[in-house]
Amino acid sequence: MSTNPVLEAARPATRAVPAGRPFRLREWLEREAVFSWLMLTPPLLFLLAFLGYPFCYGVYLSFVKRPVAQPATFVGLGNFVNLWNDAIFWQAVWNTFRFTAAATVLKLVGGLGMALVMHQNFKLKGMTRALLLLPFIVPTVLSTVAWQWIFDPGMGMFNRLLMFFDLVKQNQGPSWLGNPTLAMVSVILVNTWRGLPFFGITILAGLQTIPDELMESATIDGAGTWARFRYVTLPLLMPVIFIVTTFSIIFTFFDFQLVYVLTGGGPANATHLMATYAYSVGMSSGQLGMGSAAALAMVPVLGVVLLMMSSYVRRA
Repeated sequence: MSTNPVLEAARPATRAVPAGRPFRLREWLEREAVFSWLMLTPPLLFLLAFLGYPFCYGVYLSFVKRPVAQPATFVGLGNFVNLWNDAIFWQAVWNTFRFTAAATVLKLVGGLGMALVMHQNFKLKGMTRALLLLPFIVPTVLSTVAWQWIFDPGMGMFNRLLMFFDLVKQNQGPSWLGNPTLAMVSVILVNTWRGLPFFGITILAGLQTIPDELMESATIDGAGTWARFRYVTLPLLMPVIFIVTTFSIIFTFFDFQLVYVLTGGGPANATHLMATYAYSVGMSSGQLGMGSAAALAMVPVLGVVLLMMSSYVRRA
């Protein structure tokens, strides 16, 4: 068979690789499997150092009696038994679930409405979107201190508004952070205010992925605004809503800074969450074993949420 001499001249010469070729580090590092593990090693070491070790040490502390500046004594499940019999712990559990459920629902409804409004065309839309991110950007402690001033019974904005509209008399406004019921309402309100941008911006991103052709087809078929939202927009947004709600449940359930700065768990433990209770027992009272056991009590809830999330992702 004849060959083309031009093609043969242009073809690069191949050299036979000897069987005993020496090891070359650069070629070994450029292998896909080796390179992938090299890229994964730094984050894995970071997780082991800053998450793995504290978690394992916390598990160890939950099985010992460890007062501050004293040696540890193994007590087995004694710390968990004490928690089971602690009325304040169960109050913190109830407060945590109530706080998480109310704040998540409010953030979901408010964030969905915010996204629908921000999806419309109006003047200064870009600046408005940027301003809506402020609650999420401002440091938690700084914004919570500002809310303390707003809730102040004497000089706070809420009571001044109530007096302005003659709903309460001078200096007789409610004590927002001193009343057990109002204190829980206050922490839910602040958490909702802080988490709304996260819902709004995420759902807005989902809205922008919906093709305009679907809306136009629904309009041609006679669907009104509510019908388009119910049968077109909402079903297509459900994956985004599920993901953002799951993350919000995790963040809200483990919220510590906001409640600790705003109320410290008071009054009369009315706003104690599991996170603030664990800190109060472990650090303020010096019972590191009990505090670690209270913190570990939150892990099963996180496990259930993650299982639900992974199951949904697999089905999707």
